[in-house]
Amino acid sequence: MKLPPRTHWLHLNRLAKPRSWAIDMRRAWLRRVWKMDLDPTCSFSMSTRFDFTYPEGVHVGAYTYLAFESRILTHDQTRSMWRHTRIGANCFIGGRSMIMPGVEIGDGCIVGAGSIVTRSVGPGCVIAGNPARVLREGICVGRFGRLVKQDARE
Repeated sequence: MKLPPRTHWLHLNRLAKPRSWAIDMRRAWLRRVWKMDLDPTCSFSMSTRFDFTYPEGVHVGAYTYLAFESRILTHDQTRSMWRHTRIGANCFIGGRSMIMPGVEIGDGCIVGAGSIVTRSVGPGCVIAGNPARVLREGICVGRFGRLVKQDARE
């Protein structure tokens, strides 16, 4: 049985460069206009939401990835609180997760999808849940929070 020829317009890889360009433009806009501290190497989904009430409080480290619909908060109006929220280098923030104001996430952490992070965590942790708890400590990750042992197997 012969397979039909693959047509060029069906490949999603065609969208990689325009997506990268769009992310670069959005990052530049967030850094210049809103004064957010986003490392030039961090990446995020176009549906990621940053807090514009206190934008100077957003800090994202190098080679960190923020997945779809994740939220980074820096204020809480009910408690009249404006805090710096920091995410370290080489982290992965799962889809639809929320980082609350004043939380510091250490380098090399992985936040599970749908997590609500209410407390600061140290480096090299896997955290998940609502409220998020540390599930594993001492993990070793590479760029964008990819597990080093998993990359060695592939």
